[in-house]
Amino acid sequence: MQENNEISIGSKLRDLRLKNGLTQEELADRAELSKGFISQLENDVTSPSIATLIDILTLLGSSLSEFFSGFDDKAQLVFTPEDYFEKQTDEVTVKWIVPTAQKNAMEPIITELEAGAATDADIPHEGEEFGYVLQGKIRVVVGDRSEVACAGDSFYFSSDKRHYIENEADGVSKVLWVSCPPTF
Repeated sequence: MQENNEISIGSKLRDLRLKNGLTQEELADRAELSKGFISQLENDVTSPSIATLIDILTLLGSSLSEFFSGFDDKAQLVFTPEDYFEKQTDEVTVKWIVPTAQKNAMEPIITELEAGAATDADIPHEGEEFGYVLQGKIRVVVGDRSEVACAGDSFYFSSDKRHYIENEADGVSKVLWVSCPPTF
């Protein structure tokens, strides 16, 4: 396992704010946020939503790609099974294959379902979901729609409706599932 190099969004935001000659209060006023929230961001006490971060960066004359370009050399690039975090019930196993993904724009997991098992239904939320069936056969349920996907098939949907997957195979089904933004 590689050394974990923590990325500080807060200190980078602070540097960018100071470079623009703004106080926390001035930035907060322009972004229609509280000074306390800006302080919490800069001290890594809280994390902004993607929309809020984009708004702040726009006010500071930057973009997401520019802002995060300096992190590329510091962040862990390759993750091995030793890095994974796993949650297991009798019928469903979820593996977070990028364990720090909750801080990123997307969160990939591998979900393994025993025959007849289903994931818990997610309530509607902002975002999008992508899945690739690695093994077996699953039913993808999104709102009132339901379709079967077999090994080698993929699925993609907006997360604005109740959704889940269930195993339609006689054995284990395995799915690579990516949520953007992270919700798992």
